[in-house]
Amino acid sequence: MSRSELAARQAELLRALLASGPAPAGFDAARLRVEASVLRRKHGRVLAYQRPEVAEALGDRFGPLFAEFTAGRPKRDTERSGAYADEFVTWLIAEGHLPKPRRGLVSRLRRR
Repeated sequence: MSRSELAARQAELLRALLASGPAPAGFDAARLRVEASVLRRKHGRVLAYQRPEVAEALGDRFGPLFAEFTAGRPKRDTERSGAYADEFVTWLIAEGHLPKPRRGLVSRLRRR
């Protein structure tokens, strides 16, 4: 298998895991769905670690809201976790789950 073929297969697998894409040939679709779910929860834990003030403000709502966000906007394979966290915070504010921050709080909610 050439490097370009391997890269294409890896990209297929990432689409299946991160963006609910179809299972690539040779992979069990049910197992990929389980792995994708585990990976989304891991992203949620990473985001809660990166933005503890957001996780604290949301409390028990953090997990369900992150799941709702990721269902409509899965993380791209080339996307950095900090940028994804920023989008999550923007979504939370736009959807009314967090109050619009005062000017000084924006930088604390959206660290780069």
